[in-house]
Amino acid sequence: MKMNEKKARQQTQIVKSKVRVFQVGDLAVYPAHGVGKIEAIESRVVNGEKHDFYIMKVLENSMVIMIPTWNVDSVGLRDVIREKEIPKIYEVMKKDRESLADSQTWNRRYREYMDKIKTGSLYDVAEVFRDLYLLRLNKDLSFGERKLFDTATTLLLRELSTARNTDEATILSEIESLFADSQ
Repeated sequence: MKMNEKKARQQTQIVKSKVRVFQVGDLAVYPAHGVGKIEAIESRVVNGEKHDFYIMKVLENSMVIMIPTWNVDSVGLRDVIREKEIPKIYEVMKKDRESLADSQTWNRRYREYMDKIKTGSLYDVAEVFRDLYLLRLNKDLSFGERKLFDTATTLLLRELSTARNTDEATILSEIESLFADSQ
């Protein structure tokens, strides 16, 4: 019995140690909201239990989000990509998109793109940006698609400019040059 309890405790500690720990002042990315700064780590009582929360302020709109420290992985909170990963993001944008997007209805595309944005992966956001950027060269985007395009653009520019420590205009001109031959 005691051996099983000890083993279970060790496994729990291993799982806990794998959870990314952020410090006050760290920059992090929250899915569908973008880059934010960990402003504080606070303890609050919820349903009679004490929990620690990261208090994160989103850079784009100053929205404040409370994220349970133990729930970081499941909500998708992650580090800003490293500068050396930026060329990989650009490669995703240069790849030919799947042609089936043209045959789908706008609302089906919208749902698929929204699901990708919600993953929190910058690679998925880059795919959404690429597809909508190319689609808008051929036809008008629906209102929902325009909003998604704006969201993808904002998420992409903010994170890439943060990773490279440069302004968003520089990143935007780099991205537009990737599509120069598509126009």
